[in-house]
Amino acid sequence: MRITIYTRNDCVQCHATKRAMESRGLEFEMVNVDLVPDAADELRAMGFRQLPVVVAGETQWSGFRPDMINRLHTAPRVASA
Repeated sequence: MRITIYTRNDCVQCHATKRAMESRGLEFEMVNVDLVPDAADELRAMGFRQLPVVVAGETQWSGFRPDMINRLHTAPRVASA
């Protein structure tokens, strides 16, 4: 499953989310909306108003959510072909 974290510079919740994912061994891609302003517009169009936004397959959320990160960590891994 591909995990993307949308973040911005100096965002405490963004840093906490990144550290929590790393500590659980989850691989992810980061998109900094300060560097990619179009990404911020896309997130607003999706209804998000708070960072970080995490997109993991069909699962999406905003803010620092250890409960959701734990669900990703315990989810069965699907091998890539």
